[in-house]
Amino acid sequence: MILHIVARGRIGRSPEAELVDRYLKRIAWPTRVTELPDRGGKMPEIAPATRRIMLDETGKVLSSVEFARIMERWRDDGVREARFMIGAADGFDDAERAGADLLLSFGRATWPHMMARAMLAEQLFRATSILANHPYHREG
Repeated sequence: MILHIVARGRIGRSPEAELVDRYLKRIAWPTRVTELPDRGGKMPEIAPATRRIMLDETGKVLSSVEFARIMERWRDDGVREARFMIGAADGFDDAERAGADLLLSFGRATWPHMMARAMLAEQLFRATSILANHPYHREG
């Protein structure tokens, strides 16, 4: 299953970009990042067997293990792509939220979208590490 981050805004050369790169390089699963301008831009085609996950403050707050188990279930069910979407400053509208398979929140605090991208990359690495029984994640 490919882990695809589709994010509004350009991360450029920044400490956040370095974190994203560091974690994505450590993931054994295939990864992809698509950057779109804050408004407009062409959204990549959505292939069959894709799950759309939107980072949204109204979403579910999951533990790392819960998040890993969702990814495991999708992988085992033959999902080809997990598409993680990070919106611009105003987030997503109700119609976009309604089309998501999962609304995911990193807590009720508001995070800059560049930090959210780095946090997502780390959680993707952590989830794949949990599924591989790698010692990176320490429970408790």
